[in-house]
Amino acid sequence: MPLENNIMKSWCALAFLLLAYFCHGTLSCPALCKCYLRRAEVVCNEVPLTEYPSEGLPKNTTMLTIQSTNITSISEQHVKATPLLQELHLYSNQLQSLSSHLLRGVPHVSTLDLTGNKLSDLPADVFSHATLRNLVLKNNLIEKADAEWLPDNSTLTWLDLSGNRLTKIPAALLQKLPHLETLDLSTNHLQKISANSLDPLTKLERLNLQNNNLDTLDASILQCTHNLTYLFLSQNKLNKLPQNLFQELTQLKILRLDDNHLRYIPAGLLDPLDSLDEDGLDLTANPWLCDGKVEYLWRWLQKNKKKVFLPEAITCAGPQSLVGRSVMSLTESELQ
Repeated sequence: MPLENNIMKSWCALAFLLLAYFCHGTLSCPALCKCYLRRAEVVCNEVPLTEYPSEGLPKNTTMLTIQSTNITSISEQHVKATPLLQELHLYSNQLQSLSSHLLRGVPHVSTLDLTGNKLSDLPADVFSHATLRNLVLKNNLIEKADAEWLPDNSTLTWLDLSGNRLTKIPAALLQKLPHLETLDLSTNHLQKISANSLDPLTKLERLNLQNNNLDTLDASILQCTHNLTYLFLSQNKLNKLPQNLFQELTQLKILRLDDNHLRYIPAGLLDPLDSLDEDGLDLTANPWLCDGKVEYLWRWLQKNKKKVFLPEAITCAGPQSLVGRSVMSLTESELQ
């Protein structure tokens, strides 16, 4: 009997403690969400939420994921319910607006992912007040990027603005990003990258500009990006490139120039790229004109075939007698 009494007392004590924890919110969890207490994570995935689930969120939450819901807005008041938050993932919701000073109550947030929402105009200081390192705004409706979104000397190392409606990227915004390592501006409507606008990005390693409307690049645009290792320029309208464009890119491993309007490249353009990976350079799907001006490309391909992706697919679009021929297969007499 004493043993049974002790067991009963233990169970009663445990039940009392659990009840106390729930009443004080330590083990609470919002309806429709799942809470993983040991790793301080909350997930609300594909549930009929219409409002940010501030009520019931454990205060010690460090990671919150809300995905594929009907939430349309989020405010500073909502977010500050979890003051220890470090990662906030809000993929594929219906977000149309964010409040100014959104992150003031969550100063430890380092990752904010807003992929696949309906965001267009964002207020000033929206991403200030937190030590953000990763900011993802991919696949929204943003037409204008604003320098006022971020504080001076931002801690961002990763910025993804791909899949929006940007026609330009302001130099004032890039000046605030001295620690940036990855910049993704692909699948926008960019027509030009202003000269010297990338100069502050001295730590940049990956630059993605593919699927825009760029027809040329300023000769000095990459002069300060000495650490660049990945450069994606595919699916633009590039028809000419400055001779010294890649002069400072001695660390470059991957260069994608496929699916542009290139007929020639200037002599010496590719010479600095000694660090290219095997298959690291893609020049396919360009209308190469195979006359005397293609000789530099022809000679470079002969020496660097292993660095080129599908070298035999780099073909002539003219003159008529050489249409469809691989540039690599040309003879010196044909070049003349």
